[in-house]
Amino acid sequence: MYEIPVLRDNIPCPLAWLNVISSRCANTEDFYQILGVSRTASQKEIKKAYYQLAKKHHPDTNQDDPNAKEKFAKLADAYEMLSDEVKRKQYDLGFSPNHGSTGEQQYYRAGSTNIDPEDLFRRIFGEFANFSHFNSVFDDRPEFLMELTFLEAVKGANKDLSVDIEDTCPRCNGSGGEPGTKVSVCHYCNGTGMEEINTGSYMLRSSCRRCGGRKSIIITPCALCRGSGLTKRKQTITVPVPAGVEDGGKVTVPVGGREIIITFRVQKSPIYRREGINIHSNVFISVAQAILGGVTEVQGLYKPISLVIPAGCQADQVILLQGNGIRKMNSYSYGDHYAHIKIRVPKKLTKRQRSLVMCYAEEETDVHGTVNGVKASAEGKRNGPNGSGMM
Repeated sequence: MYEIPVLRDNIPCPLAWLNVISSRCANTEDFYQILGVSRTASQKEIKKAYYQLAKKHHPDTNQDDPNAKEKFAKLADAYEMLSDEVKRKQYDLGFSPNHGSTGEQQYYRAGSTNIDPEDLFRRIFGEFANFSHFNSVFDDRPEFLMELTFLEAVKGANKDLSVDIEDTCPRCNGSGGEPGTKVSVCHYCNGTGMEEINTGSYMLRSSCRRCGGRKSIIITPCALCRGSGLTKRKQTITVPVPAGVEDGGKVTVPVGGREIIITFRVQKSPIYRREGINIHSNVFISVAQAILGGVTEVQGLYKPISLVIPAGCQADQVILLQGNGIRKMNSYSYGDHYAHIKIRVPKKLTKRQRSLVMCYAEEETDVHGTVNGVKASAEGKRNGPNGSGMM
């Protein structure tokens, strides 16, 4: 880990502060905005933001972008300023709302840096500057994707997942050395595990790039992990899926000596539509049930539900089944189930059914247009084909 930088020879000279402040501040550049961090960001957050943006805008990886070099230089200026707590305080003071814009420019024009952005980057990150070890520098946790059915997400489950993950080497227990062999003191840092890096403006203390902060050098690397102390192994882990988790939800699972992040992808249901902790489903009823009312059974999430159909129920009418939705995560409350009524109209009728429907059609008074097989009499009555209302 990187520690707070100190001024060379530990001399907190105000003139030194002015001599290391970038001339870009004269144009009121907001270094926090350049790095995309808040004014209360920690040193770790600042380092991580700088590294991520440097990776994105490095001239070597953006050869088609004519502005990449300038962006990279701005990032270096911002990091150089904000990574030093002393200069950061002076910078914050200069940009305080209590100071006018004219005062700001006069203050920050007192000096400027001539830092080579590439040199600063490689001095700070050393062998990590090729971005390949970015995760290990900031100890990012690996992420894995897990597919869930709709009901697994609703009800929760314990589900197995096979992952390839780096974990402590079982042969050397993470030491990196072959069991039974000795290690020597790191002469690069004299066994302190730390080194001082001269950035040109101040001295930055960081983990030793030779021993990685271990304070010692491995003479005989472990035959299994080749000195890294880590091995990549396929493991099967059991992931506790919390009831009510939504698509894109995440959980952290410990694996060996580290943690991994599981992101859930929830499949769509052919029956239900989800809105937060509420669900919607279609319920099909007959014509007779719609007219006369009745009771039908609805397939609920946890059990069958009896649904009372009111007489005169209309198509697309919505009936609330309170408390039969999804359980809210980390709570004992449940959402609701909304039943959308769909009337199933028969495509074929028996002779008796057709006769009865014709009789009903003759008595209808709120029909707009005509009904096949039924015509209205001169008095406005509707008659069947034989004029008597019967087939």
